[in-house]
Amino acid sequence: MIWFWKRKPAATAEPAATPTPSGSDASVLPAVEAPVEAAVEPAAAPVAPSPPVGAPAPGVPTPTTETPSIEDAEALPRWRERLRGNALGRGLAALFSGNPKLDAALLDELETVLLTADVGVAATDALVEDFRRRIAAREFADAAALTRALRREMVEMLAPLTKPLDFTSPHGGPFVLMVVGVNGVGKTTTIGKLAQHLKREGAKVMLAAGDTFRAAAVEQLRVWGERNDVPVLAQTGGADSASVIFDAVSAARARGVDVLIADTAGRLHTQAGLMDELGKIRRVIAKVDPTAPHEVLQVIDGTTGQNAISQVRQFREVAGVTGLVVTKLDGSAKGGVLFALAREFGLPVRFVGIGESLEDLRPFDPVAFVEGLLPERLGASGA
Repeated sequence: MIWFWKRKPAATAEPAATPTPSGSDASVLPAVEAPVEAAVEPAAAPVAPSPPVGAPAPGVPTPTTETPSIEDAEALPRWRERLRGNALGRGLAALFSGNPKLDAALLDELETVLLTADVGVAATDALVEDFRRRIAAREFADAAALTRALRREMVEMLAPLTKPLDFTSPHGGPFVLMVVGVNGVGKTTTIGKLAQHLKREGAKVMLAAGDTFRAAAVEQLRVWGERNDVPVLAQTGGADSASVIFDAVSAARARGVDVLIADTAGRLHTQAGLMDELGKIRRVIAKVDPTAPHEVLQVIDGTTGQNAISQVRQFREVAGVTGLVVTKLDGSAKGGVLFALAREFGLPVRFVGIGESLEDLRPFDPVAFVEGLLPERLGASGA
């Protein structure tokens, strides 16, 4: 199951309504009939009870810290199974499974676990110093209470990154998704899995083989296209990448495609010439659709560590990155890079890869991710 593709409702589906004053929009039209019911039984509407002291103000969402949603709860065993070998998960489990004493030594060990798992100096210092102050104030009865607080803090750090991607074009044409990243991070595989998910959800998808520097990349994308029954627009080896993607955008508009996913050549963020080409691709796409590309996804290898920070900084400057996909978070990945990225950039993490199967490319869920790293019941397995 996937949760990120929904077609825009047809404009004709809106019910006819009495014209409203200038400045109102379609979202408030149904409220026109509300006073009729209210006039019949004005006292029928229940009065909401006053919120308890310390509760969030009305309209402000309460952060989910311990209990995931139903969908996430069903997926939690998979998250736990995939992330239990993660270096950050192993380190936290080893640290807290023995009910350690709340003292300076515990905080020093926590600091070591976070730093060695690539959480980053700034994020680690913020967490450790906060807990140092709270331990001194005797806020925690035992290590279990500190563990619960750590879970909440980790979720809150990652929550701003949770912004699901809406694959609908603002002007009704194809949604143009441009995928960038360094060599070997899993761009083409990510594109293939995304295409398969979107196709299953009923979207009309096209792929553009913009990685013209590596002959195998075009063939790899064609394999994904054949597997998913999705058209792939490609040219012969050595073709200009911007030209390929320009043609693909034009073809997608002519064929009524919903989503066009454009692959680009993997390149090191230090290769100025290749990086500049990404800017050229953006400019060429805009000649067909001034609002495109509608999303620039950068794929990051979760095993990269702190080098991911410099990668995102460079790609964001040149290509205008608007969202991230973090792959390979299972296995040998340290896992903490998500916290470092959150602290440094705050860019949305649209998807994470926690395994090889199609279902292991998932929309990012901070609650499920933290549960996978630090289960509420230490020792919980994927069984």
